[in-house]
Amino acid sequence: MTNVADHTQSVHIDQQPAQLALFVIGATTVWSAVVTFIGLVTQGYAQLGDILLLFIYLEIGAMVGIYFKTTHLPVRYLIYIAITALGRLLIEIVGAEHRTGTDILVVAGAILLLSVAVLILRFGSSRYPSEAPRSDLEPAG
Repeated sequence: MTNVADHTQSVHIDQQPAQLALFVIGATTVWSAVVTFIGLVTQGYAQLGDILLLFIYLEIGAMVGIYFKTTHLPVRYLIYIAITALGRLLIEIVGAEHRTGTDILVVAGAILLLSVAVLILRFGSSRYPSEAPRSDLEPAG
């Protein structure tokens, strides 16, 4: 007969590499955000792409924080990060010379596709909730 405490401990040990990796990602994100912010202060101004980069750092930090509080990784945050990154790319494309309208349409289409994916995920999670519904900020029980 298997001891329940031993099973719980083995699951906890299996999560340790993922938690360590996410801690490293979180620490790297904070370090990168601080370096970027110091660079902006030294530069004396911030462009829209710089602000969006700081927003991406914020979203990554929020996603890592939610994982440590709830032990699940919300997919929507990854999509939000992708949308923001594509927004930065769109700003670079519009600002660059000799770019075709096709580039803009492809990036805008990708943003639209990801936005529809978020809509579908939110609709699906509200219409078909899991057996143990839990909000993103609620601690794991």
